[in-house]
Amino acid sequence: MATNSVNSDGLPEDPAELLPPTSVLTLDEYLDMQAAIGDRTRFTLLYRLVHGGDQSPKQLEEALDMRANTLHYHLQKLVDVGLVEKRKQRRADEHGLFSYYRATSLGADILEHGVGELIRRERDYREAYSSE
Repeated sequence: MATNSVNSDGLPEDPAELLPPTSVLTLDEYLDMQAAIGDRTRFTLLYRLVHGGDQSPKQLEEALDMRANTLHYHLQKLVDVGLVEKRKQRRADEHGLFSYYRATSLGADILEHGVGELIRRERDYREAYSSE
């Protein structure tokens, strides 16, 4: 429930009020995305899709040495929160028709501006305060 009250720092008491009035996502949906990549396997899957492009389940299974049912469980979690999308190939090639996964723009953004940003900041701090 929005209270529109602010604390002494000028920030809203309710973090949901940080969202723009026309936000297409709720605070809980943003938190679900963050929780999804809080798992090492899902973070690795998203990282591969952002930096490696679209990949089929078979490619991901082989690259990550993961069983199909485990892979699909984690991919479905990423799909459910909107960080990854499942696409179907429209035309058959030498392998027939297959599905593949790709990172959404939200997936790329949460990777870049979430954990990726924290890692960059740590590097910057280490370089700035290194005694070498």
